[in-house]
Amino acid sequence: FFLDYQQGKIFCVAKACYGEEQYNLLDALAGNMIAASRDEDKEKQLVELLHYYFNDVDMTELAFVIDKDEDIMWQFLENGVAQLMELGDVNSTDSFQRIKIHNKVSVSVGVSIDSGLMDLSLSISEFSLEDLLAIIGSYKNKKKYHRLRNGDFVNITNKAIEELADMFTAMRIAPSDFVKGKMQLPAYRAFYLDKMLEQNAYLYTERDSNFRRLIKEFKVINESDFEVPPSLAKIMRNYQEYGYKWLRTLAAYGFGGVLADDMGLGKTLQSIAVLAAAKEAGEEGTSLIVCPASLIYNWQEEFTRFAPALKINLIVGTQKEREEKIAQLTGYDVAITSYDLLKRDISAYEGKTFNYEFIDEAQFIKNYTTAAAKSVKLIKSKHRFALTGTPIENRLSELWSIFDYLMPGYLYEYSCFKKELEQPIVKSNDEAAAKRLKQLIAPFILRRLKKDVLNELPEKIEEVRIACFDAKQQALYDGQVVKTLKLVQSQSEEELSKSKIQILAELMRLRQICCDPGLAFSNYEGASAKRELCLEMVQSAIAGEHKVLIFSQFKSMLELLADDLQREGIGYYTITGETPKEKRLELVRAFNNDATPVFLISLKAGGTGLNLTGADVVIHYDPWWNVAAQNQATDRAHRIGQEKVVSVYKLVAKNSIEEKILKMQNDKQNLAESILSVDGRNSIFTMSKEELLNLL
Repeated sequence: FFLDYQQGKIFCVAKACYGEEQYNLLDALAGNMIAASRDEDKEKQLVELLHYYFNDVDMTELAFVIDKDEDIMWQFLENGVAQLMELGDVNSTDSFQRIKIHNKVSVSVGVSIDSGLMDLSLSISEFSLEDLLAIIGSYKNKKKYHRLRNGDFVNITNKAIEELADMFTAMRIAPSDFVKGKMQLPAYRAFYLDKMLEQNAYLYTERDSNFRRLIKEFKVINESDFEVPPSLAKIMRNYQEYGYKWLRTLAAYGFGGVLADDMGLGKTLQSIAVLAAAKEAGEEGTSLIVCPASLIYNWQEEFTRFAPALKINLIVGTQKEREEKIAQLTGYDVAITSYDLLKRDISAYEGKTFNYEFIDEAQFIKNYTTAAAKSVKLIKSKHRFALTGTPIENRLSELWSIFDYLMPGYLYEYSCFKKELEQPIVKSNDEAAAKRLKQLIAPFILRRLKKDVLNELPEKIEEVRIACFDAKQQALYDGQVVKTLKLVQSQSEEELSKSKIQILAELMRLRQICCDPGLAFSNYEGASAKRELCLEMVQSAIAGEHKVLIFSQFKSMLELLADDLQREGIGYYTITGETPKEKRLELVRAFNNDATPVFLISLKAGGTGLNLTGADVVIHYDPWWNVAAQNQATDRAHRIGQEKVVSVYKLVAKNSIEEKILKMQNDKQNLAESILSVDGRNSIFTMSKEELLNLL
């Protein structure tokens, strides 16, 4: 085999040798006589192999030709030459030998930090930065090679190229910055870059002292110099002290963060400690806390309890009163307002800059298009933190919205986040995308569960209690199922998507029948299986000297249960969405200190801000679509200060939609757990027709 390279083409003259005689393998194609002594079958096999690699022939030179087809050239250079060497002698000209395949690429990454910016510099052996940019472009187009301008080939199945391309995609480095050789990025990218460089053995890196110090300080938070305020030193637990130092360290570098501790672990206390320390350090200015309306007075009480030296301004009252308070923030250490009031008053905050901005129950901004989300992001503040026990309730976009508040741009524009992370994770269970998201958010989310940090906290025992319908209740339930099935089956997917409110109403009716048919039919006079079971459980609990919380999403169901308790002479308190905030706190204090055995609470009203450690039995009368809401309610009792084992009971009607909801709660936790180990995911509004039919 004689190989040559001329004018962008590869030529191969192939000859079969029999002793002293040599014959060109293209003789037959040229019409030349084939000597009887030649092995025609063997030669034919060789011709077929050469036709596999060579896409043309030159009948003048009787040569096989690769005519400027880079893909075929690459295959021949990578594999074909070696195959020919196994079949015969291979000779080549100098011009052919000058075609190189580069199988190894050495890349060196230099990292330094100065004035809150990270400098990234690159040096590459053998190639220019323009060449490397083109190589990465070929890699992204899923090619196995790249052809350089000098005709050489680069094997881009090379690990260094793969790692560099992945790093640049994640770090959002523009090609125009790339070719300069030195790029500037926000310092908050340092943690993700460090993690990538640790895992990528094929990239040589040089880190300056500032970069190494930043990474080290976040790895040894406990050894930081941030002292807990003396007034709180004996109050805060070890994990709370760690959380406080973590928040202080983030603030020192200008980063934001999510304190995502489990319910009841003291997120409020850790935040107050940061604000108290800022006051003691002489930091000037006012800090802002934004929370649900039901928690404004809870925050005020916690400040009075843990940091009485801080001057608090509650932004409540009429619009005129609120505007006056906002105008007179000077002299106050902390202002507290609600999401609802902030969006109404946002114009009054124009021109004001706060020291710290804390948003409590940050899931309130999970929908980035709402006025609440936009309002907290419009506030000007030096430091931003989010507090939430459920960073993801239903969708990954909720996490994006929180980070868009903390550090805009960190998780990219939403369209990019959705395309590169959210959709691959949710729709394709893309492990690489999930891993990348975890690495991105890990440095800026601190999440501890009760079981991880509170050895002294009693365990929570959960149990499902099944209620069985009698014939009358079963007939009503079956009739409603048939009605709802017909409604769903009669509609196409498109029609169904437009009638979800109607479907939800029919499903709500099913759930009401499970709770008590009287909720759906005013003239119903029969029995209610769950209502009877609940009363039995309450009586049993009281006999064992336990106190009970009963949660239901239906206010009318709580009224029916109240009738039962009154009839049996059992004392109780009630909180619904209509109970004033001050009254709620009054009832909570009374329940925790007196002998009243039962507290009836609507699920949404009792989901946040209530400390009910006086109870050690929790009954969820009806399951909710999103288990996170139920878990929040349970944590009213299962939190710091609880000294007993908390028993949690879920009442479920047998062979009903409630069993399906319970299964959904278990099945739909995987997404959030894979990212944050928190609960949640789908809702009725995202269900397909098939899922709705399965639910029924």
